[in-house]
Amino acid sequence: MFTYDMPLFRPPSEAENLILQATLGCSFNGCTFCSMYASKAFTVRPLDALFAEIDAAAKEWPDARRIFLADGDALTLPTGHLLAILAKLAATFPQLNRVSAYATPTNLLKKGPAELAELRAAKLSLVYLGIESGDAEVLRRIAKGATPAGIAEGIDKARAAGMKVSATVILGLGGRELWRQHAAGTAALINAAPPNFLSTLQLGLRPDAEPRFRARFGVFTPQDDDGCLEELAAMVAAMNPPRPVIFRSNHASNALALAGTLPRDRDALLAAIDGARTGRRAVRPRWLRGF
Repeated sequence: MFTYDMPLFRPPSEAENLILQATLGCSFNGCTFCSMYASKAFTVRPLDALFAEIDAAAKEWPDARRIFLADGDALTLPTGHLLAILAKLAATFPQLNRVSAYATPTNLLKKGPAELAELRAAKLSLVYLGIESGDAEVLRRIAKGATPAGIAEGIDKARAAGMKVSATVILGLGGRELWRQHAAGTAALINAAPPNFLSTLQLGLRPDAEPRFRARFGVFTPQDDDGCLEELAAMVAAMNPPRPVIFRSNHASNALALAGTLPRDRDALLAAIDGARTGRRAVRPRWLRGF
């Protein structure tokens, strides 16, 4: 096989799929809450090196059907570069039916509709997008490099091209000071530009990220589990997307694992959250949580 340039991150749903590093690190790498790629300088992998890895992977997994392009935001690559990778994958893996990648709002905004449609036609059919928050002030304080309007536009562009969008938001990101506007703004964004899938993470700052996060954010009082559940309840209660959104909070960082489809299952989700808030339903033990 081949050796990955560590650390390697991928969405939970890609755990059983082939992962190939088209890029190393993250082209933005400025979000103050994130230290995933702090040890890496952003690098575009040469096509010849990547193609050699694709050939090596095909010898061990010739029937691979799903492939995830790492690292942090492979969609930042020029469209022609991505199309060359996708053509190689299609030629090498005859059963391939889906290629996916992380994307930033900026990645999606920089691609024209025709480019996104061309990538979708070449089987890049799913992008993972970190919304984090739908509130402009929270986004500014975490140095996301995006606005709610820009994020919504990116989601709409990807979906118009036929791509599926799997988005994440972070509970606790506004702290006790901004949780209400964080919840309200996030629900408003989802209602305006619903992704296909939506999941939550619960904020957990690593020691190397916390000083930078707090320096940029200003006054920040962390949310405890009760606060995050209250925030989640407010967020879900305000979500009424015009088309179905598959919702999950099963990432290991969450206090409470939930699954449903919004808006259809909103009342059931709220009942489950209320059960956890009142002690009638157990939350995930701290020792079982992580990133």
